[in-house]
Amino acid sequence: MMADFGQQALISIFSHLVFIALAWWALQAIQFERLLKKNHVFQARLLFILLSIALGSIVSNFFLDYLLWSQQLPQILQR
Repeated sequence: MMADFGQQALISIFSHLVFIALAWWALQAIQFERLLKKNHVFQARLLFILLSIALGSIVSNFFLDYLLWSQQLPQILQR
C-alpha cells in the first residue's frame, strides 16, 4: 500500500515537471515583448515562469485525474 503512494507521488511529480516544461516551450511561441512594458525584464521573466507553472499544473492535474478515473472505471463492472 505504501509502495502505491510512493509510485503515485513519483508519477505526479514527473507529470507536473513534464507539463510545466511543455507549457514553457509552448509559451515561447507568444511574443510577450509587445504586451509588456520596456525595461521590466525581471517581471517579464517571473510572469513567464508563473504562467508556465500555472498552465503546466492545470494540464497535469487534468491528465492525472483522467488517469485515476480510467483506473477506477473497471471497478464499476466488479459490483
